[in-house]
Amino acid sequence: MKYFLIFLLAFFSYASSTYSATVDTVNVFSAGMNKNIKTVVVKPDTYNEKQSFPVLYLLHGYSDRYDGWVTKVPSIIELSDSHDIIVVCPDGGFNSWYWDSPVDAAYQYETFVAKELIKWADNNLYTIPSREGRAITGLSMGGHGGLYLAFRNQDVFGACGSMSGGVDIRPFPNNWDMYKYIGKQSESPENWNEYTVMGLLHLLTPNRLKIIIDCGTEDFFYEVNERLHKELLYRNIPHDYISRPGSHNWEYWSNAIKYQMLYFNEFFDNQGTN
Repeated sequence: MKYFLIFLLAFFSYASSTYSATVDTVNVFSAGMNKNIKTVVVKPDTYNEKQSFPVLYLLHGYSDRYDGWVTKVPSIIELSDSHDIIVVCPDGGFNSWYWDSPVDAAYQYETFVAKELIKWADNNLYTIPSREGRAITGLSMGGHGGLYLAFRNQDVFGACGSMSGGVDIRPFPNNWDMYKYIGKQSESPENWNEYTVMGLLHLLTPNRLKIIIDCGTEDFFYEVNERLHKELLYRNIPHDYISRPGSHNWEYWSNAIKYQMLYFNEFFDNQGTN
């Protein structure tokens, strides 16, 4: 028993010393919305002023908040350490879908994430201040946000992803109160085309963005992800597409993020930024 306890102490000491990334919650001011927005920042153990680090902007889903990822998938901290990547998790509101709402001036989340948050990170962290050092992804509503923001801001992000993302909102006109921020589909159909990932594919050119998409076969967003995958193939847009058994839940996302972090790490390595 004595030796077993010694082994346990040694093991936990090793584990704690192996992964010692720091997790901070900061307030980032949004001039566009005139408020502070809470944001989690995970910095790897190697973080120091003599080195610049790539950043993954990791977005939460509908009804969640800024600390959703680190609370429900604490392995994010280990992944930050193992890949030497800063992870930034902003609060995207209850149901912003990361749009600049044409209806509600209080919802300007594209401006916040793609401009204000990027500027804050580059001014306050030891980042690589270029698209070659930035990736963005998320789950569900955040999966939509990851692709939507990257497709519209290709000068900002070099890689993007989606996990169980609502990549086409048009089949869901009555869900998640989206109409409050882009108008009712029956009254503003042009908004429902412009504010969905599937309506932005004309912005893409081969190999401009690194793209990874992941969705479980039992997910209610599975069909729209399948259609996105096929449309990207038709347009000759290279991308990674992962489909496997799984539903719209944290068990699936805690597995999916491992593949996505590996994918983004390879992107950063190929850019010579990591």
